[in-house]
Amino acid sequence: MDNNILYAFLLTILAGLSTGIGSLIAFFAKSTNKKFISASLGFSAGVMIYISLVEILPDSKMHLAAIFGGSLGGLVNIAAFFGGIVIMAIVDKLVPSDENPHEVHGVEELSLPKEQISSCNLLRTGKIVAIGITIHNFPEGIATFSSALHDVHLGLAIAVAIALHNIPEGISVSVPIYCATGSRKKAFIYSTLSGLAEPLGALIAYFTIIQFLTGAAFWAMFAAVAGIMIFISFDELLPASRQFGEHHMSVYGFITGMLVMALSLLMF
Repeated sequence: MDNNILYAFLLTILAGLSTGIGSLIAFFAKSTNKKFISASLGFSAGVMIYISLVEILPDSKMHLAAIFGGSLGGLVNIAAFFGGIVIMAIVDKLVPSDENPHEVHGVEELSLPKEQISSCNLLRTGKIVAIGITIHNFPEGIATFSSALHDVHLGLAIAVAIALHNIPEGISVSVPIYCATGSRKKAFIYSTLSGLAEPLGALIAYFTIIQFLTGAAFWAMFAAVAGIMIFISFDELLPASRQFGEHHMSVYGFITGMLVMALSLLMF
């Protein structure tokens, strides 16, 4: 059991720290490279949406149906999925308007220089994505840790999948912050801190709820994580990836993200 606990923590830490890999990519981005920004954010959305709808949600439905029966299990799956969306929507509303790129801003902002408005929008995008990723990384950390304790092979598969989509998540945080501030240090810190929420979630699970986490609660939580990632993708990443006028690069990045995730799931 002690070895399993250490193994579970190690998997969760490695999955979380993979956001730092994505942040390193931001070091090579230039503020004028709109194609790179659009493609990177589109890629991250593609990964999140594919793994949520193709892997996490169907797995959750299958296990919940086995526990509660087909109809009730399906209802629990749907409720958890949309519950995750509602949670993220509430978090989005609680974020101060000055940090939310989708809130309406005053007309007086039009008097600001265009360069300053662009930088503010980029910085707000990076911050709100970092907040959202941090929020949904808590249950991801709990899920990775709990599954690894239950089944080391399942834990490894989930950790690899999460690590793969954490890399473009790191890009989605680092690129706009780096382009807005010109600071590699700030980009790396924001990105890495958002990933460290996963091992923190594992610690919380270990010291508090792990003994009460039944199979049903685990798979319902997994469905909620899928809902959170879907909300982030459609409300934050995709709009941000297209706001620079690079529609095709956003679509190409989105499709590439789905393809990479599809191939990785086949491998593992």
